[in-house]
Amino acid sequence: MAIRDFAFEPADFTVRPGAVVTVRNADTVDHTLTAQDGGFDTGTIAPGASATFTAPARPGASSYLCTLHHFMRGILTVS
Repeated sequence: MAIRDFAFEPADFTVRPGAVVTVRNADTVDHTLTAQDGGFDTGTIAPGASATFTAPARPGASSYLCTLHHFMRGILTVS
């Protein structure tokens, strides 16, 4: 997945339980991808860099956001 123009691409996506997700920051400022319940977090991703996180092991939906730009939001579904 990617971050571009202050948006997650795609904002809503589905992965298998325990999948490792790579997030590439194609924007010009730092971003994060952080679960609102604290279940996963990339930490700060610099422009042009990538980070990974491990999806939850249990099926379900998790809302996430960029902690630096709270208007950037999405939903990760594990199934």
